Amino acid sequence: MDEAMTGTRTDTGTDPAADGPAAAAPLGVDREPTGLPAVDALVERLGEADHLTADGHLAVYEDVHRGLRAELTSLDAHPASAPRPHDPRS
Repeated sequence: MDEAMTGTRTDTGTDPAADGPAAAAPLGVDREPTGLPAVDALVERLGEADHLTADGHLAVYEDVHRGLRAELTSLDAHPASAPRPHDPRS
């Protein structure tokens, strides 16, 4: 009789669905410094995802993405120019 007819399992493995989500495991992705302290801090924050199960990664990724967007936006903001000294010839 086959498994479909008896309803019994014939393999010796475990059913992954019965065990729940997989345990957290580091991805082993190297993070290289960029030289920009604010960006480096955000990139290092990605390492926090190594200690979370997959369903916890989204919050870390969204937070880092927000921070990186803010850093990029700040590059577009030009600092106010210093007032030019008075030129009496003008």
